[in-house]
Amino acid sequence: MMSEKAFKIRTKHKNLMLRVVPGHFATSHSHINYYIDVTIQKTRLSEAQAVAKELVSYYNHSTIVDTILCLDGTEVIGTCLAEELTREDFVNMNAHQTIYVLTPEHTTGSQLIFRDNLAPMIMGKNVLILAASVATGYTARAAIEAIQYYGGNVAGVCSIFSTVDECMGHPVRSIFNPRDLDGYASHPSHECPQCKERKKIDGLVNCFGYSKL
Repeated sequence: MMSEKAFKIRTKHKNLMLRVVPGHFATSHSHINYYIDVTIQKTRLSEAQAVAKELVSYYNHSTIVDTILCLDGTEVIGTCLAEELTREDFVNMNAHQTIYVLTPEHTTGSQLIFRDNLAPMIMGKNVLILAASVATGYTARAAIEAIQYYGGNVAGVCSIFSTVDECMGHPVRSIFNPRDLDGYASHPSHECPQCKERKKIDGLVNCFGYSKL
């Protein structure tokens, strides 16, 4: 972590926590006052499994999922979530079925596309969008639009952290939200109160992590 101010928000599950750093950070769409580090959840199997077990409760009884679309490098979590949705030891809508786990390709204009070999995994399928976080909703909206363009049905949107409850009419399910962070705020860069106070940016943030300035 980049700061001695880093701390963890713990839950009753030993492998499920949120690592955060307060400060002044810039993303491609906004300025935020907390860096939310989900690197370990995306890369360590035990924590990815814990995230999947928490998220599956929103979908295992009432939602058919044919494909999980993984954003922000969440493929490990997506695979664990697919396993949870297809488990045979409890009743769910996907028992005994298989699920595709996909990652979209991004154009230079940040649009999401699927090559001809992947498009059939979207067309006519019920697609669950999985993101590391949903803050501005920009990436989630792009995913919804891409799924609809390729003839798929949006089964839901879920993430580790989210600041919104819905995106384009679809509920956003998350484990953590701003109520877990004291004073969490996200602003367009031109409206950032920390910039107006001439506070320097601590780091640049994207789905791969952060770069200190």
